[in-house]
Amino acid sequence: MQITLDIPDEMARNLESRKEDLPQILALGLREISANPGTGFSGLTEVLEFLAKLPSPQEILTLRLSHEVQAEIESLLDKNRNQGLDESDGSTPLTNHLCLWQHYEFIEHLVRLAKAQALLKLQQGDVPFDFAQGTGAGTVVFRTVA
Repeated sequence: MQITLDIPDEMARNLESRKEDLPQILALGLREISANPGTGFSGLTEVLEFLAKLPSPQEILTLRLSHEVQAEIESLLDKNRNQGLDESDGSTPLTNHLCLWQHYEFIEHLVRLAKAQALLKLQQGDVPFDFAQGTGAGTVVFRTVA
């Protein structure tokens, strides 16, 4: 199928060097547009909606993915251990397990970046730590969760 689109110049410049990735870019975009908890593709939407609320560094450090997304990741890990993941896992990008795994790797990367920045802000004293959310004993323990 051939599609002709008018896009902003900046987007065209960004896509120029990624011509060969365009089908995957479109597939990922379509997944996010149609994301809902039942499809297993809601992880990025969850993270972006959370970050769009401009949470405090403490809230970022306690960020966890939903149980549904965690279950999907566990399922992919089990499949990888038992059979491996490859691009022929599904007939469409929505059932392609390797592509889905790469999607979750990207989400994990975003969460790690956000948590690293939040931890830096707290360590540099840019944001006062709320001891009511801390250990309660005046000692602050920071632990990042991968």
